[in-house]
Parts: sequence; C-alpha cells; structure tokens
Amino acid sequence: MQLVVARIGRAHGIKGEVTVEVRTDEPELRLAPGVVLATDPASTGPLTIETGRVHSGRLLLRFAGVTDRNAAEALRNTLLIAEVDPEERPEDEDEYYDHQLIDLDVVTEAGTEVGRITEISHLPTQDLFIVERADGSEVLIPFVEEIVTEIDLAEQKAVIAPPPGLIDDRAEIASARDESGDDGA
Repeated sequence: MQLVVARIGRAHGIKGEVTVEVRTDEPELRLAPGVVLATDPASTGPLTIETGRVHSGRLLLRFAGVTDRNAAEALRNTLLIAEVDPEERPEDEDEYYDHQLIDLDVVTEAGTEVGRITEISHLPTQDLFIVERADGSEVLIPFVEEIVTEIDLAEQKAVIAPPPGLIDDRAEIASARDESGDDGA
C-alpha cells in the first residue's frame, strides 16, 4: 500500500536541499537517510533521501543526484510516497493510518447510522473525518476523543458521540434571554 508521507516545498540554499511539508506521524522512519520514495508525478522519482535536518522548525531533505538549487526547485510540489505493509499499524495503539479509516461505517453510540468515511482532512489543530451520508451529503466530524469514542477495525466502524448540531440540524441554541422574550428594553 502506498502512503503520501510528504510534499516537497521550495528549494533551500544552493546545494540541492528542499523544505518538506511532513504528512506522516513517523518522519524519523519514513523520511530517514537511505529511504527510497516513489513520487507523484512519477516522472520526478524515485528519490533516495541522502540527508535530512531540521532548520528553523522545518525539515530539510537532500536527495541523491539533486546537487543544486535549480534541480531542487524542479521538485517543488512533488508528493513523496512510501510503500507500507497494509497490515502495519502505528506504534501508538490509539493512532491509525488513513487507509485503515477510509470506508469505515460511522454510527452513533445509540446505533444510528451516520454514513461512511470517504476522506481524512489533516488540519493544523485536528483531523476531520469527511463522512458521506446515504443521501450523498457530507458531514465533517472532528477526530477527537470526546467525539470519536471507538474505532473498531474488525467491525469496520467508528462510533461517535456527537454534540447537538454536529450531524443534524436541530442544534440547541443557548440564549442569554429568559423564556418570556423580555430583552430588557
């Protein structure tokens, strides 16, 4: 199975280094010197990581055969793809690879069917499940412990405890006014 582990950014310096946007929780394993990665577009690869270092909070990589700024800049926006055993799991038992979560059925704790996970959106603060409902509409579900209470890979389901308004249009709206409608005027 192939997983996107990074996207190449701009060139850094004049000796062929590039910045990378890391898309894996295991960069020390997936982006280590000596690792050979497939690419998208395929015509730019495969690429072998020669060196890696962190500079000002950004990961910088240099690839075998990429020796100057022009060659590095030509790789910009290339996706780096690692080959991963489909049965492999992250070290932490509460972590999952995207391919393990895609196509899981999403149900509430009460057993109500919500839909099926079609995509995982990785945002800076949290990940979101993009869930397609039976009617074709989508709902976004934050992948946080308070909402996603269980992932059962054997049963191919994700169990959620959605707050009011997350999956339905009947949100409870709190009001500072009392029930009489008196707004103090």
